Amino acid sequence: DLRRALQMMLRGLAPVPLPRRSRQLRARDWVMLVDVSGSMAAYSRMALHLAWALARRGGRLEVFAFATRLTRLTRDLRSADPDVALQRASRTVADWDGGTRIGEALAEFNRDWGRRVLTRAPWVVLLSDGLERGDVGLLRDEVARLARQCRELVWINPLRRSPRYAPLAAGAAVLDRHASRQYSAHNVESLLALGRLVERESGGRYLPSIE
Repeated sequence: DLRRALQMMLRGLAPVPLPRRSRQLRARDWVMLVDVSGSMAAYSRMALHLAWALARRGGRLEVFAFATRLTRLTRDLRSADPDVALQRASRTVADWDGGTRIGEALAEFNRDWGRRVLTRAPWVVLLSDGLERGDVGLLRDEVARLARQCRELVWINPLRRSPRYAPLAAGAAVLDRHASRQYSAHNVESLLALGRLVERESGGRYLPSIE
């Protein structure tokens, strides 16, 4: 630890043995972007229950919901009671069961929250069926921007439950092109699989201590 050694020398102390910086384990950051539009109504509440459970494990988890606009739900999901947490989230989201503007929501996330929550290259989980109703060109640009700033972009798509599924919709094709991993989310088991992925990949990494 060069800084501490110099401080000791300035105080007239002989830094022998040389002080060394300790290493600490820090859990990986995660971000969840949950589509709460009308076509996702059957899945979004399950996903937010999972987000609540993951938030209890420790580490940094940021949760956002979107339909036609972006809403941060991280504080709402901090309640110790999952039912209370979901009730608060439902009251906070003004466009629940609304239309789908994925590109606009991601543009708002990248613009207003990217520098706050993407600084440590987190894993980003995007839960959506990809049925974009807005500007597909905007979606393409914003998804590409998001993918460059995160370690992994995980697309959770409930439509993947069908073995014959193909991302033919324009929005789904964009997400298919940029997502580094893809999973289904059509039932509790598939969401539990996502939870196990988070646990497996959240072992942390060693970083120099700032103390």
